[in-house]
Amino acid sequence: RGFASQTDGESRLARVLREKFPRASAIKVVDISGGCGAMYEIHIESEEFREKRPVQQHQMVNQALSEEIKHMHGLRIFTSAPKP
Repeated sequence: RGFASQTDGESRLARVLREKFPRASAIKVVDISGGCGAMYEIHIESEEFREKRPVQQHQMVNQALSEEIKHMHGLRIFTSAPKP
Protein backbone atom coordinates (compact mmCIF):
# COMPACT_ATOMS: atom_id res chain seq x y z
CA ARG A 1 0.00 0.00 0.00
CA GLY A 2 1.14 3.55 -0.60
CA PHE A 3 2.47 5.83 2.10
CA ALA A 4 -0.40 8.30 1.72
CA SER A 5 -3.26 5.83 2.14
CA GLN A 6 -4.62 4.59 5.44
CA THR A 7 -6.41 1.35 6.13
CA ASP A 8 -9.99 1.54 7.41
CA GLY A 9 -8.75 0.50 10.84
CA GLU A 10 -6.10 3.22 10.92
CA SER A 11 -8.66 5.84 9.89
CA ARG A 12 -11.19 4.64 12.48
CA LEU A 13 -8.65 4.68 15.33
CA ALA A 14 -7.31 8.09 14.31
CA ARG A 15 -10.87 9.48 14.26
CA VAL A 16 -11.59 8.15 17.77
CA LEU A 17 -8.30 9.56 19.06
CA ARG A 18 -8.98 12.99 17.52
CA GLU A 19 -12.35 13.03 19.31
CA LYS A 20 -10.87 11.95 22.66
CA PHE A 21 -7.79 14.19 22.44
CA PRO A 22 -9.03 17.43 20.84
CA ARG A 23 -5.84 19.28 21.85
CA ALA A 24 -3.56 16.79 20.09
CA SER A 25 -0.99 18.42 17.83
CA ALA A 26 -0.09 15.11 16.17
CA ILE A 27 -1.78 11.72 15.86
CA LYS A 28 -0.33 8.88 13.81
CA VAL A 29 -1.83 5.39 13.61
CA VAL A 30 -0.05 2.58 11.74
CA ASP A 31 -1.33 -0.97 11.21
CA ILE A 32 1.76 -3.09 11.98
CA SER A 33 -0.03 -6.41 11.50
CA GLY A 34 0.44 -6.55 7.75
CA GLY A 35 -2.98 -5.07 7.09
CA CYS A 36 -5.24 -7.44 9.03
CA GLY A 37 -5.94 -4.89 11.79
CA ALA A 38 -4.75 -7.04 14.69
CA MET A 39 -1.89 -4.79 15.87
CA TYR A 40 -1.36 -1.05 15.73
CA GLU A 41 1.31 1.46 16.61
CA ILE A 42 0.00 4.81 17.83
CA HIS A 43 1.91 8.06 18.26
CA ILE A 44 0.12 10.97 19.96
CA GLU A 45 1.44 14.37 20.94
CA SER A 46 -1.13 16.20 23.03
CA GLU A 47 -1.36 18.95 25.60
CA GLU A 48 -3.61 16.60 27.61
CA PHE A 49 -0.48 14.61 28.49
CA ARG A 50 1.39 17.51 30.06
CA GLU A 51 2.53 16.81 33.63
CA LYS A 52 1.29 13.20 33.43
CA ARG A 53 3.59 10.22 33.84
CA PRO A 54 3.99 7.94 30.78
CA VAL A 55 1.92 5.20 32.42
CA GLN A 56 -0.92 7.71 32.97
CA GLN A 57 -0.66 8.87 29.35
CA HIS A 58 -0.90 5.29 28.10
CA GLN A 59 -3.86 4.60 30.39
CA MET A 60 -5.63 7.59 28.83
CA VAL A 61 -5.08 6.14 25.34
CA ASN A 62 -6.18 2.66 26.42
CA GLN A 63 -9.33 4.12 27.94
CA ALA A 64 -10.05 6.16 24.79
CA LEU A 65 -9.74 3.01 22.66
CA SER A 66 -11.38 0.59 25.10
CA GLU A 67 -13.95 -0.69 22.59
CA GLU A 68 -11.48 -0.96 19.71
CA ILE A 69 -8.88 -2.77 21.84
CA LYS A 70 -11.30 -5.68 22.32
CA HIS A 71 -10.71 -6.62 18.66
CA MET A 72 -6.90 -6.28 18.65
CA HIS A 73 -4.03 -8.59 19.51
CA GLY A 74 -1.71 -5.76 20.48
CA LEU A 75 -1.10 -2.04 20.64
CA ARG A 76 2.14 -0.07 20.82
CA ILE A 77 1.62 3.38 22.32
CA PHE A 78 4.00 6.34 22.13
CA THR A 79 2.83 9.55 23.82
CA SER A 80 4.27 12.97 24.55
CA ALA A 81 3.31 16.52 25.37
CA PRO A 82 4.31 19.29 22.94
CA LYS A 83 7.55 21.04 23.77
CA PRO A 84 6.87 24.36 25.57
